[in-house]
Amino acid sequence: MSERDVEKTYTVEEFAAKLRRLADALEAGKPFRIQIAGERFTVPRNAQFSVEHERGEDEEEVEFQLKWSLADSDEDAEDDDAV
Repeated sequence: MSERDVEKTYTVEEFAAKLRRLADALEAGKPFRIQIAGERFTVPRNAQFSVEHERGEDEEEVEFQLKWSLADSDEDAEDDDAV
């Protein structure tokens, strides 16, 4: 799989919908399928979650990060119940 680093901007409604689907998957203990900038992938149920806060001279940023190994993603990608 090739390396990828993209950032996609969403409307408030689109972002809220993605967060709701993610929260539902987390609460149900299921993997989460998402498409970003044309590529669809699965975040496995055992992904690690972190929140990052950055402050610069002129702006601040909060990032919600989900991190997992590719082996974990392959296992959950076969799960038919993914959200």
